[in-house]
Parts: sequence; C-alpha cells; structure tokens
Amino acid sequence: MERTEKRYLNAEAEDEMEVMGYRPCWWKLSLVGAGTVCSGGLLLLFLYWMPEWCVKCMCKEVSVKEASVLLLWTTDEFRTCFRVRVRCLEAPGYEPLGVLWPSDDKEAAYSPTTPVIQQAECEKDLLPRTPDVEGVQVRYFVHQNVKYVWSPRGQMFRRLTALEEGFLCSTLHACHSAGLTRLSNDYRKLFYGENQIDVKVPSIARLLVKEVLNPFYIFQCFSVILWSFDDYYLYASAIVFMSIVSICTSLYTVRKQYVLLHDMVAAHNVVRVKVYRSNNVTEEIFSTDLVPGDVIVIPTNGMMMPCDAVLISGTCVVNESLLTGESVPVLKTNLPDPARCGNGAMQEEVYSPENHKRHTLFCGTAIIQTRFYSGEPVKAVIVRTGFYTSKGQLVCSILYPKPTDFKLYRDAYRFLLCLVCIAGIGMVYSIISNALKGEETYRIVIEALDIITITVPPALPAAMTAGIVYAQHRLKRKGIYSISPQRINVCGQLNLVCFDKTGTLTEDGLDMWGFLRAQDGRFLSLERDVTSQSLTRSRFIAAMATCHSLTNIEGKISGDPLDCKMFEATGWALVEPTTEETALHDQIMPTVVHPPRQTTSATPSCGDADMELQELMNCYEIGIISQFPFSSALQRMSVVTRTLGERRLSAYMKGAPETVASLCKKETVPENFCSVLEKYTRQGLRVIALAHRKLEAKLTWHRVHSVNRAVIEGNMEFLGLIMMQNKLKPCSVPILGELRRACIRTVMVTGDNMLTAVSVARECGMIPPHGKVIVTEASPPKDGQSATINWQYGEDLSGWRACVGNDTKDLRIDVEDDSLKDRPQSPEACYHFAMSGKSFAVITEHFPDLLPKLLLCGTVYARMAPDQKTQLVEALQKVDYYVGMCGDGANDCGALKRAHAGISLSQLEASVASPFTSKTPDISCVPDLIREGRAALVTSFGVFKFMAMYSIVQYLSVLLLYSVLSNLGDVQYLFIDLAIIMSIAFTMSLNSSWKELVPQRPPSSLISVPMLLSVSMQLLLALAFQITAFLLVKEQPWYEVWTPSSNACNGSRADKLTNTSISVHNETEVDEHNISNYENTTLFFVSCCQYLAVAFAFSKGKPFRQPVYRNYLFMGCILVLYGFIILIMMYPIDVIDDFFQLVCVPSEWRNKMLFLILANIALCILVENFLCDFSIRWLRILYTTSHDEQAVPNIYPQLDADPTAVSCGRRLWCGLGRPPKAKYKRLAQELLVDPDWPPRPKTSTKARGDSATQL
Repeated sequence: MERTEKRYLNAEAEDEMEVMGYRPCWWKLSLVGAGTVCSGGLLLLFLYWMPEWCVKCMCKEVSVKEASVLLLWTTDEFRTCFRVRVRCLEAPGYEPLGVLWPSDDKEAAYSPTTPVIQQAECEKDLLPRTPDVEGVQVRYFVHQNVKYVWSPRGQMFRRLTALEEGFLCSTLHACHSAGLTRLSNDYRKLFYGENQIDVKVPSIARLLVKEVLNPFYIFQCFSVILWSFDDYYLYASAIVFMSIVSICTSLYTVRKQYVLLHDMVAAHNVVRVKVYRSNNVTEEIFSTDLVPGDVIVIPTNGMMMPCDAVLISGTCVVNESLLTGESVPVLKTNLPDPARCGNGAMQEEVYSPENHKRHTLFCGTAIIQTRFYSGEPVKAVIVRTGFYTSKGQLVCSILYPKPTDFKLYRDAYRFLLCLVCIAGIGMVYSIISNALKGEETYRIVIEALDIITITVPPALPAAMTAGIVYAQHRLKRKGIYSISPQRINVCGQLNLVCFDKTGTLTEDGLDMWGFLRAQDGRFLSLERDVTSQSLTRSRFIAAMATCHSLTNIEGKISGDPLDCKMFEATGWALVEPTTEETALHDQIMPTVVHPPRQTTSATPSCGDADMELQELMNCYEIGIISQFPFSSALQRMSVVTRTLGERRLSAYMKGAPETVASLCKKETVPENFCSVLEKYTRQGLRVIALAHRKLEAKLTWHRVHSVNRAVIEGNMEFLGLIMMQNKLKPCSVPILGELRRACIRTVMVTGDNMLTAVSVARECGMIPPHGKVIVTEASPPKDGQSATINWQYGEDLSGWRACVGNDTKDLRIDVEDDSLKDRPQSPEACYHFAMSGKSFAVITEHFPDLLPKLLLCGTVYARMAPDQKTQLVEALQKVDYYVGMCGDGANDCGALKRAHAGISLSQLEASVASPFTSKTPDISCVPDLIREGRAALVTSFGVFKFMAMYSIVQYLSVLLLYSVLSNLGDVQYLFIDLAIIMSIAFTMSLNSSWKELVPQRPPSSLISVPMLLSVSMQLLLALAFQITAFLLVKEQPWYEVWTPSSNACNGSRADKLTNTSISVHNETEVDEHNISNYENTTLFFVSCCQYLAVAFAFSKGKPFRQPVYRNYLFMGCILVLYGFIILIMMYPIDVIDDFFQLVCVPSEWRNKMLFLILANIALCILVENFLCDFSIRWLRILYTTSHDEQAVPNIYPQLDADPTAVSCGRRLWCGLGRPPKAKYKRLAQELLVDPDWPPRPKTSTKARGDSATQL
C-alpha cells in the first residue's frame, strides 16, 4: 500500500507511527456483549489481550478527524500496536503558544467564557496568532506521556511542541524575554499541563488485576479448576499456593521499581522559582506552574533546573552529569541576539536545544554559580516542560524501552505452539480410546482437557527467568548493574563490541608531553618546559592560558580535564570577578589570567613616585571577554580576549589540528605540517593545534558578545601544536586480547584524531602488527562533481602530505612506497578500514551499497559525533551483528541505548538509561558480561529443553496409562512437579560462567539442528524405555489386572491378612480412577528417573558454564532424589507406597526396572554428549577436509566470530546451495571471491546514481 494512502504521526522520525481512526459501533458492541455472556467472559478476556482486535470488533473505521479511538502501529520491525482514546479540552484557542491579555489592566484568572484573546505587540507576527473566539474544543490524545494535539490546518494530530522548534534566536529575545501574563500562563497550562515529571506508581489493586489477567495465570486458573473436578485437590492447592507466591513476588518487584524511579525523579521535581510577569514584575511560584515562554530568574547561589530553558542574559556554570555522565562543570552563555549586532554580521539561526546546548539549561542539571550584568539578573526563557524536557525524555526511555528482538523468545513461542499441537494429538487419542472403552462423557472430557495442562508446562516462565535472575546477581557481585535483565541473554550472542577511546580504553587524564611553536611558516624545535621565562608573554602561552572554559568553584579550578591540564602546565593564575564587581559594570566582568610572577627588571628603576606606574606597566594580564565553547561537530573552541594595555582585542583558537589549520592563513602553516602531525599522532599522542588573530578595531567589547563565531574563527595565524599523552588503561590490552582470542570483533569509535586513533588501535591490539590500514576519505559532491572516496593504504605514512588552505579541510594521505600499490597476496595480510565521521556521513548518504562492505572490516572510526556513533551501531545491526557498546557515558548515551548491550562506565544519572552500568571504570566488565550472558543463554536453552522434555515425558506416561483407563495419582503429580521439576529447574540454573571466553558461541535459536536433534533423541529414548517397561511388565508371569486383593510380592493378599495386623483399607476403598496398578507403578519409577536423567544431560558445563559437578546444590538434588526413588523402589515401605498409591512388585521386576533406569541414564548422557554435541563438528570436519585442500587467505580475520565459519560456510554454500542467514556472513563470502576487493591503493571511487565506480 502506498504511503499516501496511510496517515502517519511523526513522519520520517525515529518514532514514526501509522495511525487509523475508529468510532464505537453499537451493533458490534451488542454482538461483543452477547458473546461475552455466552462465553462466560472469555471473549472479553481475549479482547483484553488483543487490543487491536478489541478495537476492530467493537468499533468501525472512520477518518482520523472523526475518530474517538485510535490504533497506532510503530513502523519498525516490531510493528507494536497501541490503543489510545481521543479526548477534548475546552480552550479559548487552538494554538498552544498563543498569548492572552485581560480585557482590562488587571490580571485575571483564566475562565473559558471571559478572556479576550489578543496578541503581544511583536514585529512581523513572530508569535502564533490565536483566533478571537470565546472557546473551542481541542482534540488530543496522550501516548507514552507525550501529548498529540489536532491541527485544523494540517488536518492531523501533531506532537505538542513548544519553543524548541521553529523559532529564530532573535524571536526568543524580541518576543519571549519579557515573560507571560498570568492569564497567558493559565492558557498555556491547559495544553502543556503541570511542569512535572510524574512517574505514577500503580496501585496494588491495578497491578494485581494486570498480573492475574496474564495468560499464564489464566491458564493456571483453568488447570486448577480442571484438576479440582478430577479430585486432584492436593496438587491443585499446591499450584494455587505457588501462584499466589509468584504473584506477590512479581507485584513487590514491579512496584519497587516504580517507587525507586518515582523517588529518583521526584527528588527535585518541585522547587520555588521567581518568574517575570508583564510590566517587569516578578513573582515567586512553584515550578509545577511553569509553562513554555515563562521567564525565570536564576538565583546567584544556583538551583536544580526544573525545566529546559535558554539563557537570554548572564552566564551560568552547570553540572550536567545527568545528561553527559561527566560531572565536569560546563559554562553556559547567553543566547546571542542577532538584532543587537548593528552591522548584521551575525546570521539568523533557528533555535534548537541540541545545536544551541551551550546556551541551554537542561532539566535536572545543577546550576553551580551565575554571573550577571549590572542591575539585570540572569534570566532564561523556558522552552520545554514536563516529559518534553531532556530529563523527561530520559525517564520515558526507561518507562517505555524499545523492545529487544531475540530469537530465543520468538522460538520459545513457536515451540510452545508445537507442544499445543502435540497436546491436540493426545486429546484426539484420549477421546477415541476412552470412547471405545465405554467411558462416561464427563470422564472423556476431563481427561482430554487434562492433556493440555500436562503438555504445556506451567512453571516454564518462572524456570526460564531463574537463570537470568541468578546471572543478574552474579553480575551485581562483579559491580555490573542492569536495568534490563532480559538483555543478559542477548549478551551471550555478542560478536562485535564498539569501544570509545578516551576514558574507556585510555586514562581520563592527559599529561603534557611537549609542544612545537610555529614561526614564520615553519616549526621550531620541540620544547618541553612551558613555564620558561622567555615564553611568558608569547602568543603561544597566552593561547594555552586563555583558550578554555575553566571556572573557579570554591577555590578550585574546574572544567574539562584537557583544559585543566593545559592551564596547569602554564602555571598561570585564574581570577574571576566577584558578584560585587559585576554589579558595578554594564558588561559581564571578564575572567582574568596572569603569570604566577610579575617581573620588573625589564623597566629601568625609577623613583618612588613612579613606582606605581612602573608596576602597572609591567603587569601582564589577559581578560577573557567572550567564549565560543568547544563543539564536537566543529572540533574547535575559541575565545576573545583583551590584554591589559592593548586597545585591540585578540582571538585565540584551539582544536583538531586539521580543523585549526584549515582556518589559518596558508602562509602561517608550515609546509611539513602533515608529516609532523603524522609523526606525533602515530605515537598515540593527543595533538592540539593553537591559532591567534588580532581582531579589527570595529569589533569592540560590546559587539563581540553578539557576533557569530564564524566571524571570529577565520583568517587566523597558526601558532603551533601541543602534544599530550593519553596512556592506555592497564587492563585494556589483555582484555582486548581476550576478546580477540574469542573471535569477538572490536571496533574503536572516538572523537579523537584519525591517526591517533589508529596508533592507539595498534598499541592495544585492535589492529595486529601485520594488519594493513586502509584510510577511507570520502568527500561530498562539490562544484558539479559527484561524491568521491579516496582509498589510501596507511602503512607507510611518512609521505603524508596535504595542501591545507582556506578552501578545504580535507587532508590527503599519499603512499610513496610502490610495494604497497598492489594488494598483497600473503595469507598473513589482513585489512582494516579507518574513516572519519565526515567520511562516514558521506558514505552513508552517497554510497549506501558500499557501506556494508566497509562495516565488515572497519576497525577505527575517528572524529565521530555522538549521533554518528548511534548511526554506526544501527548500521552494524542491519548487517546482523550483535553489537555491544562500551563507553564512559559522556557522549555515548544514544549508542549505549541503541546497542544490543550498552555498558556505561559512569555511575552518574546519565547512564540510567543504559542497559548495563559498571562500577569498575575499565573494560574488564565486557568479558564478564559476555561470559555471564553466554552462561545465562545456555542455561535458558537447557531449562527450556528440560521443561519441554518434562512435559513430553509426562505426556507419554499419561497416554500409556489412559490405554488401561488409569492415570497418575494426585500425590504422584505433586511429587513430580514440586519435588523433582521445581527443585531441578531452579537449581540447574545455578552454574556460574566458565572462566574463559572461547571462539565458539552458544546457539541462538531453539529451532536449529542441534536443539531439535537433542530434544528428538531424548524424546525417542524416553518413548522407547517407557513403552519397553509398559509392555514388559505385562509379560511377567505374575502379572494380572491389579485388584486390592492382589499381592504379586507374596502370593494372595487375603492369605497374608490372616497373619498380619495390616489394615484392610485398600480392600474397602474404591479406586475410582484406577491409580494403583502395576503399569502405574512401573511408569512412575521409570519416568521419575527419566526427568532426572534429561536434567543432568541438559545441564551443560564447559565451554560456557562451570562443570555440572561444581553446581553442588543441583548435584545434591539429583543424588537425593535418585536415592529416594531407588530406595522406595528396591525396598518398598507400606506407608510410602500407600501415600504414593504404589503397589508392590516382585524383587526380580524391581531389578529389571533398575537395569532399565541405569541404561536410560547412560544412553541419555551418551546421546547428548557424543551424538548431539559432536554431530555438527563432524559435519564441519567432513566439509573442511573435502573438496578443497587450499586454505582461504586470512585477509579478513575480523569478519566472523567463528574461525571456521567463513571457510566451512563457503563450502557448505557451494555444496548445498544454502548461504548463511547472517547478512555479514553472506557478504563476507562474496568479498572473498571478489577480485576488486579490497580497493587498490591511491585509487578513488565515485558515486554514480545508486552505484559506485572504482577508478
């Protein structure tokens, strides 16, 4: 169906949803009501489980405009359906941001019938107009705490937005800086509601109803009723008790999570704030009454922000650990106002919280201190409130996480469906068998339905959850915490892990290594001593001392670690103005920096009268007037300063060397810039470039506060390079080596320099010594030329040259060594692609077909912006990688949430949405998590197979007993389900992970050859031994149809009664269900031992879990149960036999049963460990040793996590015509036979339409 025929919400966005409208239909409602009565409420229950069918069965489809109920479908692969109800509110206008003014000069509270709607006097109608009406009905609905309002203009619901979209910066200053009237505040509150992130804790009654109506508990209820009709009161009571305990535990856990989240969010939810009203009047209100457009006053002692707001005056120092994961103070400056720039040098920009985050105060962040103008406090305009804020979106991501697509859970449902089909076969057999034997209709129905309760294991969900819970506790002991326990299983399938560099692989801190000054277009010699007296007044040291965003907090300099290290190296002092000083001036007082010592020897000595003037002349201080903070997208920062005694202002800039050099005058950049930069970045050093410019006289103190940074950051003079050492963390190399030995791909995703990243990748082992690096440089279309990729082999970078000018930011890598021109054919050669964020963006847009090929061998991604990291994770997932992401939480939050397993090394609030958080600030948590994930995954498979086999074994026993009109007894069911199944299912999950990561990965699907072969073989064994025992007992010479007087042990029971005092209870009691007989006793003993045998066989140890004998509790349960069963079988005790409704059999048959049991145990273990486990290995060996004896060149060792998968898979593909399921494996096989891959050095690939052509 074409998109034009459908209606969409949030079109083309990540949360795009398809929408359809419905209205209640009376005749459908009548039919549903009748069906509900006739079905005893079952129809209503089914519709409760299926909201989509509920709406379609009770409503008719109408246009969205007329709908009272909407169905929403996500457009992702999950196609999740939501049902929402359309509501109406009475308001004096449709426009949420309209402005209301009272009809007189007095403020008035809002009333739908009294206000007169007017517009604030604002140029060019910058504020949205609200129609002059007394009251209208505004239709809306709320989905996942986000309100969607009907737009009459667009004839569609649209997400409720405020000032964060579509407003120019000048508009925020001109039309929103005076504050709102109280009436306008009340009006906007109708749309936006209270400014509160209210995580509602559901009541116990609500949670109870929701839990009880779960299909699992409804099935339990059906089973209990059925068992009660069949007189299984003891077993039914036990199941009811366990269900109550399970429900109470679930209620406690869920409610506790809600309470914890509520308490965390509500900690600073309500504060008192001062806001501006009309006529420059202020009033103090609660933060819950704030709406977008209100202007709040930031107090001098700071506050916790209750909303998102943009600064329009003053500056603030903010702790943004909630958002970034780093508790480094950040300087926030006021939003530039283009209208104040008289010469129009500043371009109009549309305000965006993301693009203007250096001017935006985000909800939940702590304001530490403020600085303000004389007589004018620090003010901010509120742009978002409630769940629309950054903190609100973070909370929503926790409340409504994206569903995880894992084959285990999908296959589990399919497997259960197969069990239901098996149960259907058994029901048919039971009905026919009992009908032919003349059973009553009542008994036929009961026994047929009983087959379903036997085949579908009621304890399956709890048993499978146990392994995850145990793994979560083990991870917690290792300092790894999880907010999404279900993802632990997914961790067992990880085959690629992305790592951030700084703070993750390397230490957080940087050490000053050295610096190179540039003079007259050439580099001077390497220098180490920054504090040299001769350098004190140099531009280079001035740049180091001023180009930062440091601040003084309680006498301690705080800020970015790199800025701190650089400033501390100079030895200079930083002096910030006090509140009293700022109150005396019209502009913000500058932060002043000066050398530690002031010398006077440069000036001839004078008399005492001239001493003060002499000291003033020798005083060297620099004031930082304006800052353009560091931007990851721009890769630079700059400041405007004024030196004491100088009239003209100066600008200093620092940032990525390539970026800074491209903004400098060509003649000031040394010719050997690229080779020198390569020399130091190849050593793994962090290289920063500095530049300076003397500003024109027209750029005065007043004007620089409103000028665009592009005006300042251009035509600079190159000052030189600073080299800083960023050491690897001690555990990085061994951990990456462990992952490499386990054939888990490792990828570096960093914002650092390309060559520095490549050097660190080599140092930590991501790129092996013999690995060839192919630097991928992509340039977008320009001057009519199509997008181009240049391929350069980066093995010999001594010839790295670049023409750096004002017109380009690209640096080209040339290889002079002719030996690298041709691709090496040595099997030892492997290739690793490295690209920058800019190249990644170009390739994503213009070379979509080429991107998957690069992802297969891409190892280093440098200069990546935060959103590009998220895009990279998504791209890797699209080629069927299971992706892990490990970062410090600073700018990795998006990628951490998007990855299958995101691991944050920060414990701050920003990481709360990351699935996993490590208390240990290094990557040692990654192999721990993968090991526990693999153990939990294998455990889940083992438990599922065990529970399935338990159902099938019991199903076989019951069907065989039905053939003689018998069944298992009440106590027998209770013993099997509680003593055996529950104890085994919950203890077999206790195996911890194996100490080593192995290249082999656990299976990911239940519907696979190993899984099906294992279950099928065990099923056949169980069937064979049960039928053998069932038939064999009938062939015994002492066998007869059992009656209460039968005694196969010692002749007739009647003779024995004359010589004993045993009660004749069994003679007088009528056994209505024919439980006590030889077939029942035989199958009870055999089947009980079969449960234990398959449990032991399915409880696998190495290479993913500790050996089964290390699980002491499980082994204890196995031995105790085996001992008890064999004891009562070999040495019958009358009391126990009567309790279990067993009959006595001769000793020779007991010996035969023991032999059958031991043979069954031995065959179970042999079949599972030798036939099933090694069948796939034999298949691989068969294909590996046949057809082709030549090994496939190890060109891409990072392609596959299974070392034999590429070669074996290739032969299997060729021989059987079945390519692998994973996209990256199929692509890997294609590349192995592609003669044009990898690209040859010093070539380029141009985009032509949708294809790429190599030149």
